[in-house]
Amino acid sequence: MSVTSSSNASAHVKSLPVDMELVLKVIPMPADCNASGDIFGGWVMAQVDLAGSVIPARYAEGRMATVAVNEFVFKQPVRLGDLLSFYSKLVRVGRTSITVLVEVFAERICSQGEYLKVTEATLTYVAIDANGRPREIERH
Repeated sequence: MSVTSSSNASAHVKSLPVDMELVLKVIPMPADCNASGDIFGGWVMAQVDLAGSVIPARYAEGRMATVAVNEFVFKQPVRLGDLLSFYSKLVRVGRTSITVLVEVFAERICSQGEYLKVTEATLTYVAIDANGRPREIERH
């Protein structure tokens, strides 16, 4: 897994993705802050995992488990009061697994209507049966 951070001051986007599905919106709270006053990276990762599981669970029509975080990039810090929008799309459907791309955009409390891409990740989920074993995914 590669977890990197980059500082791109001009990361504001004009519009949100139209080729991806909005799967989650959330506002981080004070309990989610680190000692520097930014939101914990681990909290963001947990939200990305939740957001990333939405489309695979729907596609596979059942239980899924996270098997890999293929890539995770923190582009900008997430701040207290940000409204985070999580967009996702299918990247690959295998025999038992589904890989998705998740992009996270922050709408800063002081600049409503402007969006900043703060995180992107690629995750892989595996369809599992009632016993927790991989099961085949029916192709749609």
